[in-house]
Amino acid sequence: MAFSSSLKCYPWVLPQNPPSFLSHKPSSFISMASLQRHEELTTSSVSNLNPFSALASLSTHQIPPNFTQQDLLGVLRRQKDPESILSLFYWASKQPNFIPTSTIYEEILQQLGAFGSFDSMKDLLHEMKTSGCEINQGNFLIFIESYAKLNYFDDTVGVLTLMEEEFGLEPDTFTYNFLLNVLVEGNKLKLVEFVHANMNNRGTKPDVSTFNILIKALCRAHQIRPAISMMEEMSKYGLVPDEKTFTTLMQGFIEEGNMEGALSIKERMVDAGCPLTNITINVLIHGFCKEGEVAEALNFIQEMALEGFRPDKFTFNTLVNGLCRAGHVKHALEILDMMLQEGFDPDIITYNTLISGLCKSGEIEDALEVLNLMVLRDCFPNTVTYNTLISTMCKENRVEEATKLALGLSAKGLLPDVCTFNSLISGLCISGNHKIAMELFRDMKNKGCPPDEFTYNILIDNFCTRRRLEEALNLLKEMESNGCARNVITYNTLIDGLCKNRRIEEAEEIFDQMELQGVSRNLRTYNSLIDGLCKNNRVDEGVELMDQMIMEGLKPDKFTYNSLLSHYCREGNIKKAADIVQVMTSNGCEPDAVTYGTLISGLCKAGRVEIASRLLRTIQLKGIVPAPQAYNPIIQALYNKQRLKEAMRLFREMEENGDPPDSITYKIVFRGLCNGGGPIGEAVDFMVEMTEKGFLPEFSSFSMLAEGLCALSMEDKLTKLVDLVMKKANFSASEVSMVMGFLKIRKFHDALANFGRLLNSRNPRKFYR
Repeated sequence: MAFSSSLKCYPWVLPQNPPSFLSHKPSSFISMASLQRHEELTTSSVSNLNPFSALASLSTHQIPPNFTQQDLLGVLRRQKDPESILSLFYWASKQPNFIPTSTIYEEILQQLGAFGSFDSMKDLLHEMKTSGCEINQGNFLIFIESYAKLNYFDDTVGVLTLMEEEFGLEPDTFTYNFLLNVLVEGNKLKLVEFVHANMNNRGTKPDVSTFNILIKALCRAHQIRPAISMMEEMSKYGLVPDEKTFTTLMQGFIEEGNMEGALSIKERMVDAGCPLTNITINVLIHGFCKEGEVAEALNFIQEMALEGFRPDKFTFNTLVNGLCRAGHVKHALEILDMMLQEGFDPDIITYNTLISGLCKSGEIEDALEVLNLMVLRDCFPNTVTYNTLISTMCKENRVEEATKLALGLSAKGLLPDVCTFNSLISGLCISGNHKIAMELFRDMKNKGCPPDEFTYNILIDNFCTRRRLEEALNLLKEMESNGCARNVITYNTLIDGLCKNRRIEEAEEIFDQMELQGVSRNLRTYNSLIDGLCKNNRVDEGVELMDQMIMEGLKPDKFTYNSLLSHYCREGNIKKAADIVQVMTSNGCEPDAVTYGTLISGLCKAGRVEIASRLLRTIQLKGIVPAPQAYNPIIQALYNKQRLKEAMRLFREMEENGDPPDSITYKIVFRGLCNGGGPIGEAVDFMVEMTEKGFLPEFSSFSMLAEGLCALSMEDKLTKLVDLVMKKANFSASEVSMVMGFLKIRKFHDALANFGRLLNSRNPRKFYR
């Protein structure tokens, strides 16, 4: 078989050639017209009249010979409320030669049940009884189904009493099975237990369906062993498990993540002589894929194919979904190609799964190809399809394309929803199009698409990042006035933004507001406020807040402790800082590179460079790779003490053993070399090295080097260094010409003044080769 042979040696590497439907790129995107769904909604004129005006002209005459029960059913089904249904029925009942049948009664019961008119349903049953129309078990199943749809599960059980006490009907096995299944689907397992006990007490004999429903209930309650025991109990009633019995147990094991258990049930099924059908095999394939074991799923398919299994649409969909979830999107495309070759039409789920997988892998162009394919094969994309593409395009900074795709939705018979707007607003904020983002925000409200908490969170975060806190706070007020739920992310974003802008009192107000609104604070809430308090020299209140956090069951993390540590280090209180590190360690929170860097910085500020150096060695012995924040303070302190060789040795060690030096490191070393009275050649060589590494020198330090070179009559060397920096900093031709012009006529002061102005304007200080 084509499917089996294609998988015989399945290559678990990306395919060299794309599937056939991706083998070429179309010259243009599929025409929007091809996506339009030309649906015409036709309604009978009867629906626009009063409930029974279609028959009003017959109210005083006999029903004509051509008026049938079917005609009445058609009109009944078009009624909009229970009163109209009953009025029409009672009017028809009064007509000569018209006798309502059980079909008419059942239709009215179903219609009334959909509206929840249960008293009217009971009255109608009594009328059926009075009129001599046979009442059967099926009438009561309508009651059970109607109650369940409206979540009145206690009332479904009461239907048994109604049947027996008011209408003399004893519930049979089928009725019990129907009720039990409704309760299981509603996850009302206590009621299932009650109804099953009632069934046993009445002596109603269970059948295979009864056991299958009860096994399903136990599996949903994660009671797999009792479910297996129930299957084994079937033999006492002379019953044999069927495919549904075994498959239900397999699904139970799969939901528990136990594929071994599911396969053991499969073996029991085979031993019992119960044939494996596509349903059973597909359930196991789904189980393998759910566990990410796609290779095992493919091997299993190959094994089953030898026994006559032919993959169906569900098989292919399951494989596509499993491969996409496992990150093997290219293989999923091969499966889609195979699916088409086998003559199966993929559905919207298949296509959406593939598009989502391709988008997650960053393969937007291939995702658009799949979109084109589904349109060509008359599978019309839905809002989920387009939202996936729009969201990915926005994350990839392709906002303009995403906007065009969104604008075309209405032409395809689709309306952008809140997810569409959220993706676009987020993309516009990320790309810096803040004004357009706010215009779109206003537009979505005007077009009847209310923003949700995600919309507001995106904009509040954007305003806080840009330090436009008043607008962020106004959005919070708008959320409140619109009844939009505020979650912990909303409040955390505002608290963090206010703290970073030293508006600590307002941050505290928002913090208190969370409790009033019933929004639980989390670790980030406390960390933001504790950090804000510490930076505002209110460390004692920060410590109190940490105690409150612990009382609420939240455990401080390294960010909590580092905020307190930073404060004590800034204050030069090394004892308190050391105490924080000790408390941190004793509470099971291991200090990280940031913690040690902060402590080292504090020690250096306090003039305790030797202790800081020993601490640096200690953290290296612990296997922690020190960050520049740990090296920089010591290197700076060594240069301040004119210990130039030690400082340079530590810098070289940092290059070899630590994180790469950052711009601050290079700034410290270059300034130290230029300012420390060491050999000028060493400073020149270091400047060449740092520019080659992608860092521009700070002009204040460079000017000291320039003075030294001029004093030693090394103006040619100075000219070469200036030229090197200008090239690395991408000075324009006119800028280079101006600076070099001054150097050629030996106006070094003017040359350096212009060079310094231009160099200082380069931002950021670090550039890349």
